[in-house]
Amino acid sequence: MLLKEEHKLIKETARQLANKHIAPFAEEWAQKKQFPKAALEPFAQAGFMGVLVPEHLGGAECDYLSYVLFMEEIAKADGGVSTIIGVHNSVGTLPLLKYGSTEQKEQFLKPMAQGKHLGAFCLSEPQAGSDAINIQSKAVKQGNNYILNGVKQFITSGDIADIAIVFAATNHHDDKREISAFIVPTNTKGYTVAKIESKMGQHTSNIAQIVLDNISVPEEYLLGQQGEGYKIALSTLECGRLGVGAQALGMAQKAFEFSLQYAKERESFGKKIFQHQAIQFKLAEMATELEAARQLIHYAASKRDMGHSVIKEAAMAKLFATERAEHICREAIQILGGYGYLSDFPIERIYRDVRVTSIYEGSSEIQKIVIGKELQKEG
Repeated sequence: MLLKEEHKLIKETARQLANKHIAPFAEEWAQKKQFPKAALEPFAQAGFMGVLVPEHLGGAECDYLSYVLFMEEIAKADGGVSTIIGVHNSVGTLPLLKYGSTEQKEQFLKPMAQGKHLGAFCLSEPQAGSDAINIQSKAVKQGNNYILNGVKQFITSGDIADIAIVFAATNHHDDKREISAFIVPTNTKGYTVAKIESKMGQHTSNIAQIVLDNISVPEEYLLGQQGEGYKIALSTLECGRLGVGAQALGMAQKAFEFSLQYAKERESFGKKIFQHQAIQFKLAEMATELEAARQLIHYAASKRDMGHSVIKEAAMAKLFATERAEHICREAIQILGGYGYLSDFPIERIYRDVRVTSIYEGSSEIQKIVIGKELQKEG
C-alpha cells in the first residue's frame, strides 16, 4: 500500500530523530548494557511517547499506521530502545487510555504521553507467561486500599519505569480466577527490583524480576472494574503485536541494507560478490520477505484504523515478520561471511536483538493458535 503524505512525514521525522539520537550511540549503550533514560527526551518533544494518545492528554493523536511506521524507524537504529518505547506506547499507555477514569488519565496517562513518566506492564510471572489467567500474584482489599503481593518476571523497563500496570488475582479460587489491574507508581514502598536478567540481546533494554511486597495502593488506582484485568490485558495485544512486527521489520531492514551495501563493495573471484548469482538470490529473497512483512503490518494497522478488530491480522503480521526477520538477519551474516560473525559489524548485534521478537507479546506458537481460532470462527 502507498503511504499518504502525513504518514511519510511521520516516518521521516522518526528516521531523523533515530539517526541523530539513537543510532550513533547504540553500540556503546549495548556494550554497557545501559540505556540513558534522558535520551528519550527528543522523542517526547516530538510526541512519540504518546503516539496513540489524544492531544488533550499530551499525546500526538496519531493512528496505528503512524505507530508502526515510527516503530520500524526506531528499531532500525536499535532494537532494545524500540522495545522500551514500544512497550511504553502500547501496553503502557493504552490500558490507561481505554480503561482509565478521567482522574487517572490526568494523573498518570498525561505525564506518560508527555514523556515525563515511563511505563511498564507487569503481567508475566515465573510460572505464567502466555497463560496469564493463572497468575499467582494476589490483591486483597483492606478498607480503602488493595494490598498486592507476588512476583513478576520479564518486565521490560521494570527498573527504570515510573508507572507500572500490575495484574493480580482479586478472587483466589482456582476454579474461578478473577484478575484485576492496578496502577502502581514504582516508587511505592514494596515495589522491588529483585533482579535484572542477563540475556542474549537487546542489551539497551532491561528486563527485570519485580517483587511486590505488601504494596498498598488506594482503591482509586484500580484500573477499570475489579475482575476486568484479563480483558484489559488482552485488549492491548493487537497494538503490541503490530508494534513487535514493526520492530522486527526495522531490524531486518537495517540488516538487509548493510548486507546489500557490503555485497556491492566486497570483491571475490575478480568481481563484486553481488554479481555472484548465489548472493543475488539471497538478497532477492530477503527483499521479498521484507516487502511481504511490511504489507502485512501496514494492512493490519490500516484495518485497525478503520475501526475493525484485527486479532487475526495482527497475529499474522507478527508471526510472519518476526520469523522472516530472523531469517533475513541470518542471511545477512552469511553474506558478510566471517565478518558477519564479528561484533565489529552491526549485523551480529541485530541478529541477537531480533531473536526475541518471535517470543515476546506471544510466541510464534501462540500466534498460530490465535490465527487458528480465528479461522475456526470464519468456518
